[in-house]
Amino acid sequence: MHTGANDIYLERQPERLVLEGYRRWSAGFETGSIAPWEMAWDLYNDALGHHNGGLAINSLSQYVRTLKRCATCPLRSFPYDSQHLCIEECLTMGLIAGLQNDADTAALCLQHIACTQRCEEVEHAAANFAQTLKGMGQIMLPVPSNVLTDILEKARGKSFH
Repeated sequence: MHTGANDIYLERQPERLVLEGYRRWSAGFETGSIAPWEMAWDLYNDALGHHNGGLAINSLSQYVRTLKRCATCPLRSFPYDSQHLCIEECLTMGLIAGLQNDADTAALCLQHIACTQRCEEVEHAAANFAQTLKGMGQIMLPVPSNVLTDILEKARGKSFH
């Protein structure tokens, strides 16, 4: 995905919480620094308040931690505040949006983001994250499965889950 219409999409609070939360929490794992985790906490606290922010961060952490267990398939992400999305970010966005809106889209994303042995585990953690946000009124726009299929087709031959 590139800039343009995505600028507005990525500025929506639910989408920003998922993408920036994923990026920042993943960066904490990658760097070993707590600074990105503190940035994620600030993002969620500012958007959702102290109590809800803590609940949402907990479910984000569970999701990212579960996804990272697929050690043979390293996850990539762009730096925070980038207006571009890599394949793993597209799949994460599609998975969480799908779990809130469309089971077929969620299944497509899950199939491509998680190793077969971890699908159920990843689905459970992602569903918890998606429902936590949804319960707080943070509902993502549906991501059409044909858009994700197109992204996956263009990425064919590249290394990802």
